[in-house]
Formats: sequence, C-alpha cells, structure tokens
Amino acid sequence: MNNKLNSEEVWNKCLLFIKNRIQETAFQTWFDGVRISSMGEEDITLLVPNKFHYEWLESKYRALIDEAINTVVSKSLIINYTVPITSKSSQEIPSFSVHKKNYPQFQPRYNKTKNFNSQYSFRTFIEGKDNQFAKAACGSVADSPGGTPFNPLLIYSATGLGKTHLLQAIGNRLIKTFPNYQITYLTSERFMLEFISSIQKNKSTDFANQYRSSDILLIDDVQFFEGKEQTQEQFFHLFNVLFERGKQIVLTVDKHPNQLLGIKERLVSRFQSGLMVDIQPPDLETRIAILMNEAEQNNLNLSYKITEFIAASIKNDIRKMKGVLVRLLAISSLKQIDINMKLVKGVLQEMIGENEFHNLSIKEISKHITLKMNISDRLVRGKSRTKEIALARQIIMYVSRELTSLPLSKIGALLGKRDHSTVVHACKLIEKKINTDDVFKNQIDDYLNTLSK
Repeated sequence: MNNKLNSEEVWNKCLLFIKNRIQETAFQTWFDGVRISSMGEEDITLLVPNKFHYEWLESKYRALIDEAINTVVSKSLIINYTVPITSKSSQEIPSFSVHKKNYPQFQPRYNKTKNFNSQYSFRTFIEGKDNQFAKAACGSVADSPGGTPFNPLLIYSATGLGKTHLLQAIGNRLIKTFPNYQITYLTSERFMLEFISSIQKNKSTDFANQYRSSDILLIDDVQFFEGKEQTQEQFFHLFNVLFERGKQIVLTVDKHPNQLLGIKERLVSRFQSGLMVDIQPPDLETRIAILMNEAEQNNLNLSYKITEFIAASIKNDIRKMKGVLVRLLAISSLKQIDINMKLVKGVLQEMIGENEFHNLSIKEISKHITLKMNISDRLVRGKSRTKEIALARQIIMYVSRELTSLPLSKIGALLGKRDHSTVVHACKLIEKKINTDDVFKNQIDDYLNTLSK
C-alpha cells in the first residue's frame, strides 16, 4: 500500500513538472488521463487510455517525461505503458474489422420525440482553448435554462467548428434534466418553411402559439433569416414573448451578428442583448484529439502519424476533417484494404482539392524547417541570397521534392516564384552536402522523419 502511495506521489510530482513546461491545452489533452500503474526500482508503468495515446506520448513527449522522472526520483527509469481492459461487455464493443464483412452502420441515433442526435453531448465535445468559453457557457445554460444572465446565448463561428454539436448537447442534457420542459429545436430554414406553410393553410395563429409555448428555444443557422423580412418579423415577436417570460433562447450563426446582411437592426440588437461566444478553429493538438476520439468511436485503428497528417491538412473545418475519417472507413471496408498514407493522401486530395492539399504541404514544410533553423519564413520566400537564407530555401526545396508529388516547377513557384532549374540545382547541392557531411545528413533525416506522413 505504501509503495502504491509513494508511486502516486511520484507521478503527481511528475505531472506538475510537465504541466509547468507545456501549454495547458496540451497538458489536458495528453496527460490529464494518464495514471500510474506501478513503479519499481528500474521501471515505471503508466496507464494510458488507448494505443493512440501511447504512440503520441512516445513520439512527442518521451524526453519531457524522462526529464520529469529524473528530476523527481533523481534517476532514470524505463517507461512502460499499459492500456486498461474495457469494462464494456462483448456485445457493446463494435466488432468492425476492415478484413471482415461486418461493415459499420452509420445510422444516427435520434431521440424521436425531440429530434436530437444522442452522439452530440458535452462529453463527446473535445475541449480546447479555442472553444472552452463556448462550451462552459452552453453547459451553464443547459444546467439552468433561463436562470443565468446568458439569455439569449448566441454561438457564432465559421462552418464546421462545433456550433450544432453544442446546440444539440444542450438539448440532450435538458431532456434528461428537465423532461417536462417543452424543448423546441430546429434550423432557421425549417422555421421559415413552417411559417410559410402556416400562412398557406391559414394557421398563422396556431404556428405562433405552438412556438410561444416553448420553455427552451434552440435555433440553428440564424443567418438563413437574411433577406426574409416576414420570417424575421415573426421571429422577432416570438423572441420578445419568450424573453419576457424568462424562457431560454440559444442561437447559432456562422458570423458575428454585425456582419449579417439583410437582417433588421432591431433583430440583430436582440441577438446581441445576451451573451455572445465565438468558436475559433482549434489548434493542432485539439484537432488530433478530436480525430482520435472520432476514430475510437468508430473502432478505427489509425497510427498517430496518419492522425497528425489529417489534422495538419485540415485546419478550419472539423466537420470536413471528420468526413475524411468516414470516407477512409467506407473505402477500407468496401474495398477490403488497409488504411495507409497513400489512401489518406488520395482522400484528402479528393476532399479539399489537389492544389490546396499540396500548397498546404509546402507551407507546413517551410514553416517547420524555418522554425528549426530560426529563420523567417517570409525571407525564404523573398529575394534574399544570404548564405543562411539560401541554404534554408534549398533544404525546403529538397524536402518538398521528397515528401510531395508536386512537379519541381510548382515547388519553385510556391517558394518565391522560382523556376524549375533553380529547384533542380538546389536539390543537387543538398544531395552533395548529404553525401559529404554526416551532421548535415542527420539534420535532413530528422526533417524528413518528422514531416514524413
């Protein structure tokens, strides 16, 4: 028992050491769920959630973990990892395998009464620094609808960053916590269509009364009201009635209300009268965590290299990023093939466009190498011919040739509008230096290994 307590104390001190040296988001994503399993004189065994976690810790944080352990116990220990045995029964565990014909089902699980997708919950919403405030505000509203200053609550962001997920998460929690409440959830487009239908059937009063009986009103994609004056007028009166009654209103929109065109100023003013929260595109580590969670939900075994590559390739649309996984899973199961990097690159090119895919790759390569060499990325793309800048530019050209399928003329064009012959010359110089300088060769190998996806 004492050994166990001692080992837990050791690991808690290690976690504190690590926490003080990395970003809070990174710590929450990769270390919050790591526990100590056992510790001996020569080794320590850490309990991690899954194989993805183990591979990522080994790849990105092994040196930091070693340093933490050495600092706390004054010696190095062999680090082992173990994954807990799931508590689910065999019937609850998905049996999908890409080598068997038991293909996964993608039917959404809806609550038929309230039309909420049960997969959209606060638990499945991956939190990062770019969405923490929005998630916290939504959680407060879900716990106390109409009882917080956050009324109305307006969530705004570009498409595909999680607005609908949070809106439905509110609904799913409300159903459990307040089963007797009248919860109304729909898109603004659906609201307009039902309003038009009520006019055609001479049931405008019934339409108004139906929505005014709501305890909570959740409206998705309010930007669809742009230019629909009669619908806006109807919604304006509904909003006022519910607000005066202390009923909770939550709205989502794809831009800041001030940027909405064709919506009456008094309605925009209502949107801004409560709390507005935005969701920014998540950072790389949060995107990786989202992909890991999605892959685990679909029983999809992806290497951390593939996961990181997808996350690095799609920065601003989580929905599209998840769509890549669905596409990979479908191709893998239907064609009975493994998910490898070639397949991933093909799917990415198909979904985000070949030019955007390759341009992104060149940018990532340039950003990584200039950061490592402590050189301005802007200068590399400029006209400077200083020895240090020229070498960095040549290395980027060589690595780009090795890691992308772009023609050399395209690589040159993306690096300051240089021509094909310049890239050929640069690659020959780098190859010659690799063959004569072992230190330089190791440096290039490090770039290739790190950036190789």
